[in-house]
Amino acid sequence: MTDPCLFPGFTRLHLDTASACFKGMIGGQGPAVLLLHGYPQTHLAWRYIAPVLARDHRVVVPDLPGYGASRQRDDRSRWTKRRVAAALIELMDALGLQRFAVVGHDRGARVGYRLALDHPARIERYASLTVVPTPEVWQAFDFRRGLANFHWTFLAQPADLPERLLAAAPDAFLDQALARMAGGLERIEPQALAAYREAFRDPAVRRAICEDYRAGAEEDLTDDLADQARGHLLRCPLLVLWPEQQGGESPLAIWRRWALDVRGCAVPGGHLQPEESPQEVLAALRPFLEGKR
Repeated sequence: MTDPCLFPGFTRLHLDTASACFKGMIGGQGPAVLLLHGYPQTHLAWRYIAPVLARDHRVVVPDLPGYGASRQRDDRSRWTKRRVAAALIELMDALGLQRFAVVGHDRGARVGYRLALDHPARIERYASLTVVPTPEVWQAFDFRRGLANFHWTFLAQPADLPERLLAAAPDAFLDQALARMAGGLERIEPQALAAYREAFRDPAVRRAICEDYRAGAEEDLTDDLADQARGHLLRCPLLVLWPEQQGGESPLAIWRRWALDVRGCAVPGGHLQPEESPQEVLAALRPFLEGKR
């Protein structure tokens, strides 16, 4: 369970909707912001970002359904990004927050752009940290990217092969993933690492993560390609942040094929931007959320 001291002024979020039981943290007053974490983390990933944003915003920081302590009510059907987005709309409805900004990192950013595509009337602004749309990821998946990001294909294998293999050494797999993303496991705070390990030891969490990646190779990709084919664009302002060492096509160029209003910049550090480079993320994020160019 998260130490409230990591989110000063926040209260625990524990809210049941028709689709999921959400847990996390909530705090602050002002325009609403929904923070969505990535793999293999929990809402704890936002511990440096959320308290600063809460000075001027109502900040909602849930575990994604299936991750951390949040649970899906029906895990018989795959939790695609479309289903997760719909569940998050239920959460924000229950909190009385009709319009809100979304800030997503990693898998949370993939849910974020699905929210903006499927529920445009609800999304004020969207920020994507370290992510370009799923079709472009698969299109660029050469052997180098495959070696560096093998979890994309491993976790997407049919059930329940990945689940059985992960059960043999969950801490070892998680530690390797975090070390690769952060440039060394020593860069992850002990308290955060312990929380991520605790969550990943739960077979239900590991299964949900595998289903997340299976959806990314199947339903999510189909949904994205359908939107792309009919020219369905994000109409809210979009902020894109990416690691400065990232190669390949510019994330700005990619996102300009998907959105009407795009801005962004490279951020020092690696993949875990909210934890590795919080000051740089906040320097770009706060003006964006305030509507400044």
